[in-house]
Amino acid sequence: MTAQRPVEILGIGMTTAVGLTASTTAAAVRAGVSLSRETSVLDRRFKPIVMTTVPEADLPGLSPALHATLGLTARQMRMLRLGGPALRESVAGVDRVDRIPVLLAVPEPYPGRPAVVGPGFLQQLAVQAEVPFHLERSRIFPQGRAAGFAALHEAIERLASGSDVYVIVGGIDSHLDLHLLAALDLEGRLRAERVFDGFIPGEGAAFLLLSSAGKAEHLGRSPSARIDGAASAEEPGHRYSEEFYRGDGLDLAFRRLFASTAGAVQTVYAGLNGESFNAKEWGVAYIRHRERFAEGATIEHPVDCLGDTGAALGPMLVGLAAVGINRGYRRAPCLVWCSSDCGGRGAAMVSGAQGREVR
Repeated sequence: MTAQRPVEILGIGMTTAVGLTASTTAAAVRAGVSLSRETSVLDRRFKPIVMTTVPEADLPGLSPALHATLGLTARQMRMLRLGGPALRESVAGVDRVDRIPVLLAVPEPYPGRPAVVGPGFLQQLAVQAEVPFHLERSRIFPQGRAAGFAALHEAIERLASGSDVYVIVGGIDSHLDLHLLAALDLEGRLRAERVFDGFIPGEGAAFLLLSSAGKAEHLGRSPSARIDGAASAEEPGHRYSEEFYRGDGLDLAFRRLFASTAGAVQTVYAGLNGESFNAKEWGVAYIRHRERFAEGATIEHPVDCLGDTGAALGPMLVGLAAVGINRGYRRAPCLVWCSSDCGGRGAAMVSGAQGREVR
């Protein structure tokens, strides 16, 4: 596999339970801050479900222009309110945003349920955020946690070909949905009393403004970090499949990424959410690619602080890695990876911007 052309991160925006901007989120995660708490939603044992959610008072209201929109679900409205501030932060001060497309990671549909969002969600996001991005060249990636890496891969290809000069890659998700929580509870997947192999559901949004090398000056910005490559793969034996689970999907994503990037991994931002299922495949992929990891490589798992932010997790972890490398408290290169509940698996390599390598 030929090397991908690195792209630069020019802007980062986040909305999370521990911070309403990228910098405050990164600082809270670095400090180990967690705001997991009991909610008013009860599980099947009539116990409060523990979640990590953004306080209602910290979220903007739904845009008046969207109030009359037919068919908007409570989860979609929550996602729009999460996504608006994060998208605005990522492009703050940028002119001609109307020329920039958004490649957006969104939740994968729960088996047997309809799609969480439709194509119209992009236009609704533009209205909510008051950011008139290029709708015609924008695209939704409905593959859950790993969707952000498929979006990153397409962004890298677009920037390399010159079809786009700048691209925004983002992700939005919220587990604050009664149907979803009930289904996960029945599966025994929510962390609770006597449930140790489960996760704490969360929510959030993250956006990355990307360009090819040398384009930052046209926006009057300095890149905070660069993405050396991104790769995606499918796991045949995923959680809802009848095929045998071997962990081949994440292994293949790593193989594709490592074939197009160089350097020993110094830091890992892992998409571990507390469930053993994905921890096992991480172990398989790590063992199969042990030679690509430096001695003493560190592993970060921010879900401990953020809760499981679903489709927002990929762009969020890339953004956290970029902030850490840029500020000198994380070593580069940094491997970032996530696994979806269904087949999607993805990974990316993040390094320091030119002249800012931290090793």
